[in-house]
Amino acid sequence: MSEKTISDAELKELQAKYSEIKHSVNNALAVMMALSEMSQRRPDYAEKLASTVLTKAPQIVSSLQEFTEALNEKAGLKPEGFPTTIA
Repeated sequence: MSEKTISDAELKELQAKYSEIKHSVNNALAVMMALSEMSQRRPDYAEKLASTVLTKAPQIVSSLQEFTEALNEKAGLKPEGFPTTIA
């Protein structure tokens, strides 16, 4: 199996993408936490919380999948190429 190297530019690109995703996830979780606290005091916020979770959770998953695909591509890995057992 040949090793693939990641150039400095590719690494910086991945780091920037990771930073964007981390920021987006933190923001989404902060909103969900705030709405959770508000819905404890005001039940009318429960619907807004549910709507936010149903919108943001798939966006987070999609962003993480995109990052994983980009990382795998740069590293020359295929999703099915990961070991399923530990030798």
